[in-house]
Amino acid sequence: MNLYAIVLSVIVVTLLTVSLTRLGKVKTKADYLVAGRSLPAFVLVFTLLSSWIGSGSLLGGAENAYKHGFAALWQGGGGWAGLLLIYFIAPRARKFAQFTIPDLLEARYNQAARVLGVIAILFCYTAVTSYQFVGGGDILHLIFPDLITADFGKYIIAAFVIVFTAIAGMASVAYMDVAIGLLATFTMLIALPILVHHAGGWSAVHSSLPATHFQVLGDLRFIQALELFLPTCLLLLGNQSMYQKFFSAKSEKDATRAVVGWIVGTVILETVIVALAVTGSSLFPGGEVHARPREILAYLGLHGFSGSAPLRLLGALLMGAIFAKIISTANNWLFSPSTNLVNDIYLRYINPQASNTKTLAVSRLMVVLLGLWALYQSLHIESVLKKSLYAYTIYGAALTPVILATFYWRRATAAGAVASIAVGTFVTVFWDTVFVHSHLPAVISERDAILPALLVSLLCLIAVSLLTSPPTEKQLQPFSEA
Repeated sequence: MNLYAIVLSVIVVTLLTVSLTRLGKVKTKADYLVAGRSLPAFVLVFTLLSSWIGSGSLLGGAENAYKHGFAALWQGGGGWAGLLLIYFIAPRARKFAQFTIPDLLEARYNQAARVLGVIAILFCYTAVTSYQFVGGGDILHLIFPDLITADFGKYIIAAFVIVFTAIAGMASVAYMDVAIGLLATFTMLIALPILVHHAGGWSAVHSSLPATHFQVLGDLRFIQALELFLPTCLLLLGNQSMYQKFFSAKSEKDATRAVVGWIVGTVILETVIVALAVTGSSLFPGGEVHARPREILAYLGLHGFSGSAPLRLLGALLMGAIFAKIISTANNWLFSPSTNLVNDIYLRYINPQASNTKTLAVSRLMVVLLGLWALYQSLHIESVLKKSLYAYTIYGAALTPVILATFYWRRATAAGAVASIAVGTFVTVFWDTVFVHSHLPAVISERDAILPALLVSLLCLIAVSLLTSPPTEKQLQPFSEA
């Protein structure tokens, strides 16, 4: 355990050092919120990759792969499809160059769209942050079972994340992600063939598991695969954290180049994560990890590399890489909604003339408060996969349609956008209630919220927009030029 403790300590100290080195360069709101719009493509690739691949993939996706095999890639595949479309959105987003998604919503629609956008983002992003705390707590408990409970581990991770995020904002988050992304990518790529060899080769892995583990749909129905695919795709298309990275880019060309690297990195890493979990289900088909399959990757790091010192070190590095990715993702998803409360509420309605010093102080306070809210949510999570799909659906149904409409549908109106955001959020939040299950047929109420929420959101956007007056040329001008 000393080896694992040393690796985690080195990672924590490294991340803290990176944050502190960026602190002296944060002087203005733009420095804190969008890193002074100075991030080159290389940094953007890794911060995009690190913000996207966190506990949703490392815990939720791995749990799905442990149970169902490669059909779990339907969840990752939604992100890949979204990335292909993002390639064309990135330069437009960078040219618009605001601070948050609600900035964009008010410029294209109205203030009501901005406020509703903030509400939807707060629901989604703190939910995502909360299950990063779960993942980090699980890892600490696995390494130190007699010292740290899973719940106590959540408190420790929350403290790390809040401190790291509050120190230097976007610059801190982005440059930490470079180190974390490199560590995770190389460690997982090296670990996979070694674990497959330990399992007796790929043919042995294949023969030890059900045939459905290696089929396109596996043991899922197509509608279930679609319920994994759509939330991920829609979240990625409208992801505020992603747009903030584009707003932080040095240029439109850097934003576009970063997407290419992001696509390649995401396809490789998510496929490797699923392959690791499938191999883990062959190596460890029973025992404690069978009861808690979301821990399979961390369990592999702890028990899959016994033997020589280099192998034990690789296991410790794999555990450390997962730990670091979880912290990185939590940093990104905690930082983003704090910028909404500062930029879209505090500076917009409460204190528009706030100095840079006061703005930075309020920004850091928001990080702390939202971090505590996310910690509270983490203490009540039973399934990371279910929580991740809930968070993705809120965003994908409520915000992605109106965000895409800002760039690609000139006829979308403010009234249509407001109706779409409000209804999409409402349906998602209240879908799994007793009222829905008791008043709708089981064939409908048992479906994931993404299908009904997306459907009513799109219907409201289209119908209300067509029934109201079209936007003015003044509203459309910034987006036409983009």
